[in-house]
Amino acid sequence: MRYAEDDIGEAARRRGLRRGDPAAAGITRVRRGRGYRFHDPEGRPITDPEVVRRCRALAVPPAWRDVWICPHPDGHLQAVGTDEAGRRQYIYHQEWQRIREETKYDRMLDFAERLPDIRAAVGADLRRAGLGRERVLAAAVRLVDLGLFRAGNRAYAEENDTYGVASLLREHVRRRRGLLVFSYPAKGGRHRTVELAEPDVARLIAVLQRRRTPGQTLLAYRDGGDWREIRSEDVNDYLRETSGEDFTVKDFRTWHATVLAAVGLAVAAKPASPTARTRLAAHVTREVAAYLGNTMAVARASYIDPRVFRLFDEGVTVAAALPGLGRDSDFGELATQGAVEKAVLKMLRTHPEHRAPAEAGAKAPG
Repeated sequence: MRYAEDDIGEAARRRGLRRGDPAAAGITRVRRGRGYRFHDPEGRPITDPEVVRRCRALAVPPAWRDVWICPHPDGHLQAVGTDEAGRRQYIYHQEWQRIREETKYDRMLDFAERLPDIRAAVGADLRRAGLGRERVLAAAVRLVDLGLFRAGNRAYAEENDTYGVASLLREHVRRRRGLLVFSYPAKGGRHRTVELAEPDVARLIAVLQRRRTPGQTLLAYRDGGDWREIRSEDVNDYLRETSGEDFTVKDFRTWHATVLAAVGLAVAAKPASPTARTRLAAHVTREVAAYLGNTMAVARASYIDPRVFRLFDEGVTVAAALPGLGRDSDFGELATQGAVEKAVLKMLRTHPEHRAPAEAGAKAPG
């Protein structure tokens, strides 16, 4: 989630924080023997044990260089550095991380409310004639909605040999008994296989796989006499055009992860002990992570709205909607689409006081 400068200041002030500015002078980290010494904004070694303790508690990775640490313990941004890959990385104040998480999951509910309209627009574009931009990008969004693909980035794919919907190659999909079978290296070194039944997308992909162009990217559209391979930015732009809001591919993954977790909890018996509750939460998270192609830690921290777990502890679930599981879903759609999604949305909208807590010490990429 990105914030404008004014928004950062206002949101921070509401929670008793100030804006941390890495362009201003800050605390620096200097190698000393096998450890580090911290210097104040004037370049003097810091001797105050409380300040040193705070700097160490941030757990800035040793591999980071050009480290800047906020001189104020209440700064919304606590530390900045450059990792081994040359990427700028950030460590936020725990309270600011909480603000970001709350905003993300509230935005997810806005997305869920607009999702039926988005799906209707995608369906209409998929039925267009030809191989134009709207039809191909609609297919990309449909794949994300059904298969929980990441957006994908060609440069990242070339460097790391991992793929998303915009960077999938023709060789990554085959048709088998009416199904589209995707098999490809996903992020984190995991090999992912996804089987989908989607006739409109299958017909389009059959044509795209036979096209005579040198590029091997699966999804491409005709622009006049030229072929243009899609980019992740194109998919997100199409989503914005279709929805009228600033939604992205990640919103699909966050929403589906939350719905899947809510269903997993709804079918479970209430745990008899704290240990059983921990095991159940781990089991549900593991199942969701498998759908996403993520680790359990990432699924829990970045995708599943934590309110579903807190509400479950209070006996609030979507169990009443489960008899309708799959009833509103068309052929090829996830069984959770329709009535169950509406129940999850209602549950979370009805309990707005259950704010989404952030993980302590969480780090967020820039």
